[in-house]
Amino acid sequence: MKTANSYQNKNVLILGLAKSGSAAAKLVHELGANVIVNDQKPYEENEAARELEKIGIKVVCGSHPLELLEGIHVIIKNPGIPYSNPLLAAAAKRGLPIITEVELAYQISKAPFIGITGSNGKTTTTTLVFKMLEESRKNPLIAGNIGTVACEVAQSAEADQVIVTELSSFQLMGIESFRPKIAALLNLFEAHLDYHGTKEEYAKAKANIFKNQTEDDYAVVNADDELVMKLAGQYKGKLIPFSSTKQLSAGACVKNNHVCFNDEPIMKVEEIVLPGKHNLENILAAIAIVKLYGASNEAIHKVLTTFTGVKHRVQFVGEVNGRKFYNDSKATNILATKVALSAFSQPLILLAGGLDRGNEFDDLISSLKGVKAVITFGQTAEKIERAAREAGIQFVKRVDNVEQAVPAAHELSKAGDVILLSPACASWDQFKTFEERGDMFIQAVHKLK
Repeated sequence: MKTANSYQNKNVLILGLAKSGSAAAKLVHELGANVIVNDQKPYEENEAARELEKIGIKVVCGSHPLELLEGIHVIIKNPGIPYSNPLLAAAAKRGLPIITEVELAYQISKAPFIGITGSNGKTTTTTLVFKMLEESRKNPLIAGNIGTVACEVAQSAEADQVIVTELSSFQLMGIESFRPKIAALLNLFEAHLDYHGTKEEYAKAKANIFKNQTEDDYAVVNADDELVMKLAGQYKGKLIPFSSTKQLSAGACVKNNHVCFNDEPIMKVEEIVLPGKHNLENILAAIAIVKLYGASNEAIHKVLTTFTGVKHRVQFVGEVNGRKFYNDSKATNILATKVALSAFSQPLILLAGGLDRGNEFDDLISSLKGVKAVITFGQTAEKIERAAREAGIQFVKRVDNVEQAVPAAHELSKAGDVILLSPACASWDQFKTFEERGDMFIQAVHKLK
């Protein structure tokens, strides 16, 4: 770990705990800062805050009093807390730096970073890159929005390693110096408008991944996404395109039924075991990234002939009485669910619903043509039911939660059907995380068995 002397004797406010907040608090405390942790959860219920207090960190729980800003030099915030939060709004007026822990990770890391973002496909692409580099013995680490806190990983990272990070728009709004050697923007669709307000602001946050790059760095970009190309072109990183629809002389694409990089065939498309057109895009992005980092074709081939997907992303859970169950709990927006639906040709029962962000589900209607039944739950149940009926679906049923949805879907289904959890919504109305939602689905399927 590099010593970040800028924190010595500085007053640092950690806003919001969870895994990232706790890790950041411990790290800056170790770096000599005077740390205050502020979390909404009451002290009596806040085990993480009590643990931090034991090592000498001041904790303030239950509210966000503005007096906490007095004397503060920097705020490290939980990515999920919006900038409209009164404490953050007041801090911004005072000109206080507000960062997320991925910036802190960069400040203390000896290892370079690969950064991957986009509206969809981040987790799959990040996992593919990690596995391909690991197979090529490039000594990678994996961190970020994929589940491992970046500043924890960075503390033990050495200069001969590389940290592969999945990055959200929320994390990227809080960077100052973060500069990935290779940055990838996979795609851009309307998402998280309850947080960002407009698609323009959302896209601007995503494009932050490129903002500190120089001519010596690489920007891996989706040549099929006009907005991605426009945004990336405003920065200094060398553009490396990928495309699933166009033949490119430079970058990653499909030619003569082979995935290629810079006109070099790597392997046949039919050898890839990960299904779906959307995954081909993720694969091409991953190939571009790892080839830039010196991965071998043999390593790429081995990963793509064995890797079947990540948990909670169109994950095959099992077969019960001839019905195949798939967990796509990570589909937290309409586009992700449309993509998941397009991967199946069998009769399908869709389980959907979750946090209401104010949007309707009209964009989902055209993708519901092959769906025989819809089971809804959560805050958006009524809205999704409206879209399902508009699509002409006869069987629409509402239940209280995912656990009830599984037996309800089984009852409506026949042997040969697919039962897919792909909620098209965030999970925060009923769950802490989409992983928790997916795990409930998996457990319910196992109960059926």
